[in-house]
Amino acid sequence: MRTAYCVDTVRAAERDLMARLPEGALMQRAAAGLAAACADLMGRVYGRRVVLLVGSGDNGGDALYAGARLARRGAGVTAVPLSPARTHAGGLSALRRAGGRTAAPEDAAGPIRRADLVLDGIVGIGGRGGLREDAARLAALADGSRAAVVAVDLPSGVEADTGEVRGAAVRADLTVTFGTHKPGLLVDPAREYAGSVRLVDIGLDLPGEPELEALQHADVARLLPVPGAESDKYRRGVVGIAAGSARYPGAAVLAVAGALRGGAGAVRYVGPAGHAVLARYPETLVSDQGPERAGRVQAWVVGPGAGDDAGTVAQVLAADVPVLIDADGLRLADVAAVRGRTAPTLMTPHAGEAAALLGVSREEVEAGRLAAVRELAARYGSAVLLKGSTTVVAGAGGGGAVRVNPTGTAWLATAGSGDVLSGLAGSLLAAGLSAVDAGSAGAYLHGLAGRFAAAGAPVGAHEVAEAVPGAWRDVVRG
Repeated sequence: MRTAYCVDTVRAAERDLMARLPEGALMQRAAAGLAAACADLMGRVYGRRVVLLVGSGDNGGDALYAGARLARRGAGVTAVPLSPARTHAGGLSALRRAGGRTAAPEDAAGPIRRADLVLDGIVGIGGRGGLREDAARLAALADGSRAAVVAVDLPSGVEADTGEVRGAAVRADLTVTFGTHKPGLLVDPAREYAGSVRLVDIGLDLPGEPELEALQHADVARLLPVPGAESDKYRRGVVGIAAGSARYPGAAVLAVAGALRGGAGAVRYVGPAGHAVLARYPETLVSDQGPERAGRVQAWVVGPGAGDDAGTVAQVLAADVPVLIDADGLRLADVAAVRGRTAPTLMTPHAGEAAALLGVSREEVEAGRLAAVRELAARYGSAVLLKGSTTVVAGAGGGGAVRVNPTGTAWLATAGSGDVLSGLAGSLLAAGLSAVDAGSAGAYLHGLAGRFAAAGAPVGAHEVAEAVPGAWRDVVRG
């Protein structure tokens, strides 16, 4: 599992470690890892041209010491200090001793245009807001050059704790981060600016609970239900799907498709699209008597394509089993009814639905995904899976680590994809996973299935559902 810690936690760990090390040793560790990453990216160091964009903080010192290491290996290194009077003195001295040069910001255009690599050491993890005008000009020059751009710890101009980008920022091909990932490296929009991320271990002793968690194959494999010798369809769990309408029967079909591949032993469908469901999936148990009379289930999924059927949503929320609320169900669910539930609840909005629930703009949600998912989880007392370019999952109440989904593809932005995810995660709820685990594992499998189904081309939601077994096998095999 990859983890990310907030700035205050990282700085406290750095202070503790620096108190036990000789002066400057921690920066040298970071610079050594940074220089090695730059060398790997370039393939050959001797004769390469490297430009360092150097701010006044420790990131600037890291860049200078790394530049000195590259200069000693034969690279031509030019540093561009943005605040010469506050440039890290030891790092600048080391660079000059190694044969490196300096250039004023106003003279940096030529070196940047000729560079093979530009190292961004402008702003550290404590930066807030976008870059100042002089730094933004250099970032734009680097972006328009042929050089590979490497960010030190975090691309300058993005916010480490939130993933927000409030103005001009460096767009990196590679970010070399130290000690631990920072939340902004895992969450859009900042993640888009980071490029590939390489973690350099510098020996930090970090506390148990991180700010963010990103599951990997092994973590998901441990969560997935596996039937035993004594299992039958009821012991494996039954998931109820209350979805679809005369106008949107396809939502029911797709939610059932996801549910059938999610680990539960049986799927009960309740709603007006029973004929369409049975025509595609005859193994489904279909009822038109409403959720209260559908028979025993271990979890419900309600809302995909439901239109204005508030009565069905209310019946499902009254059930004493885990419930996943999606799509129209989010709009129809009463806040007090959700907060009053004793069984687990998982809400799965996309950014537009989350914005409507919070009374803010969609742009505000997309710019601050972590704040939005925590606020929704606190307001509803429910676990929340916020879908999007970065899917994030918060536990009920909004406290604790937020899960960040690392899988997916932009081709998943297609009609019905969310219905498949709802059925899949709901089936995992019925199989016994917690709301956060069901949402996290469901999103992981769904994203992986999307990659497999798309393979770089447009894909339909039904194809994503069909690819889930392959994704499941890939995860289990490791």
